[in-house]
Amino acid sequence: MAVLSQWLTQDMLSLYIIVTLLSLLVGSFLNVVIYRLPVMLKREWQQECAELNNSPAPEQATFNICTPRSRCSHCQHQLSALDNIPLLSWLMLRGRCRYCQEKVSKRYPLVELSTAILSAAAVWRFGASPELLAALLFTWLLICMTMIDVDHLLLPDNLTLSLLWLGLLINLNGLFIPLSDAVIGGVIGYGILWSLYWAFKLATGKEGMGYGDFKLLAALGAWFGWQAILPILLLSSVIGSVIGLSLMASRRLNAQQVLPFGPALAIAGWVYLIWGKPLINWYWSVAL
Repeated sequence: MAVLSQWLTQDMLSLYIIVTLLSLLVGSFLNVVIYRLPVMLKREWQQECAELNNSPAPEQATFNICTPRSRCSHCQHQLSALDNIPLLSWLMLRGRCRYCQEKVSKRYPLVELSTAILSAAAVWRFGASPELLAALLFTWLLICMTMIDVDHLLLPDNLTLSLLWLGLLINLNGLFIPLSDAVIGGVIGYGILWSLYWAFKLATGKEGMGYGDFKLLAALGAWFGWQAILPILLLSSVIGSVIGLSLMASRRLNAQQVLPFGPALAIAGWVYLIWGKPLINWYWSVAL
């Protein structure tokens, strides 16, 4: 028994190491997507506008996830493989560009580190299982969406709809919930925020949130079912309020600025992924 216990411990340790290293690489890739995807979408919209106006589209150099290669945002020097080692490059270079010595944003290593930590938490929750693979994809997509929404008040369809279809796909055989609950969860998730959006707009003449928020909640419903919608909404409201009040207290947010709701939804969705059943049990014990 002692030998079996030791083998299981070593096996889990190997899983933690593999997932952590993989997640650091994924975090580096997410940094690329977070920066480049909004630029790519903007170029697509400009192209579509030009076509609608029957005007020539602006000539632009190729720009996608792979091209051009990564460069310093200050001196535009192309970065080598040694400059792109997740987390380690930033630490070894002390947060500065190797070529111009300008500071490199702390955000890059923070995204990589956060991706690794949250992925390790998924290993702790699910162990070596099919649920772990799904949880990792879920986590990585949420990190990407959160940072893009923070930067641009935008939740791209490329990400929200991918998360939605992925949720339905993984629940075909009931990985997390029965498929019927996933479908109903997606419909209710979208419908609730769509209804709140129009109620607020009719009452105030203002838009309280974007359509990306509807799609994100629909995706969370597809992953966890209609039973999760209310707890996720309540938790995201609390998280959004705490973030907003904290930013206002630190004078980093004023009454005229818009606070995106997507990050609060994403955090609530990830918390539900890890602690969903205890949250449901706690909620119903309080409600009843």
